[in-house]
Amino acid sequence: MATNKARRVTMSDVARHAGVSRTTVSFVLNERADAGIPEETRLRIRASIEELGYRPNAGARALAAKRSEWYGLITEIVTAPFAVDVIKGAQDRAWADGKFLLITAGDRDRAMEAAAFDKLLEQRAEGLLYATTWHRAVTLPPAAREVPVVLVNCFDADGALPSVVPDEVAGGHTATRRLLDAGHRRIGFINLDTGIPAAVGRRQGYEQALREAGLDIDDSLVVPGHATADGGYAAACGLLDREGDRPTALFCGNDRMAMGAYDAIKERGLRIPDDIAVIGFDNQELIAAYLRPGLTTVALPFEFMGAKGVDMLGALTAGQPLDTTQMKVDCPLIERSSV
Repeated sequence: MATNKARRVTMSDVARHAGVSRTTVSFVLNERADAGIPEETRLRIRASIEELGYRPNAGARALAAKRSEWYGLITEIVTAPFAVDVIKGAQDRAWADGKFLLITAGDRDRAMEAAAFDKLLEQRAEGLLYATTWHRAVTLPPAAREVPVVLVNCFDADGALPSVVPDEVAGGHTATRRLLDAGHRRIGFINLDTGIPAAVGRRQGYEQALREAGLDIDDSLVVPGHATADGGYAAACGLLDREGDRPTALFCGNDRMAMGAYDAIKERGLRIPDDIAVIGFDNQELIAAYLRPGLTTVALPFEFMGAKGVDMLGALTAGQPLDTTQMKVDCPLIERSSV
């Protein structure tokens, strides 16, 4: 019975028994002299290991030696429209490096996320990618410190972990510059929810492009669309029904809002792009390519971000320093027929 019990004991059990984090137990097991763990704590952890009958397995030893061929990807976007892009970019790049990619679904449930990290570490992943649906700050569980981790489309709230994110400011500038180059001077902006990085960055790029063109910023032309088609429709209605000074072009913070704006424009008997031009953001293929006319949009480079995340992870697992802790990736313009 004692042997069977020992096989069921986990590193987390040892951590709870010793009153420390799982990461601290890992450092002690791997004899990390640089971890700064007091000798008293090391002795308490080793006493817990002996008392509970914990036996480190061969997989854990391989993890410490960084000899596995696995990277892990934890993401909430496995069923989202862009999932295939970030997974393909990461998987293709990992394969080119002779690595395999293990993918597990994450969520904003902290217990589920912690379990996802633990399971991938049990599979001896050399490093982990963590990807999110929308660009935001995240806080990862302590186990994320046990191996190299790179964040994709998000960034560490504490600034400790490296990340690859879209250049939201440059993307907003690109979209607005395209409308300016088409001759528009009254450009409405249907933005995302106030305060999130994408909304802040894209508005900054929008205003920067207008100032470069010698135009004043009219705050009344900027309205929230709450990232939905219904929100885009309502915001577009408000902008199009202005007396005498309606915009001649709309920059929509995502393609779903642009889809709603199309409905508002067509209800008023206006033509795209002859009477009013529209540009979106994301390049959500099922929307942008099949609207009529096709939607000109700025792409979120998920596939490229997935690949660059693996590049950064490869450097970290090889012990190489990164040039920057946050890589910002350009968002390319995808031309169709709405401008």
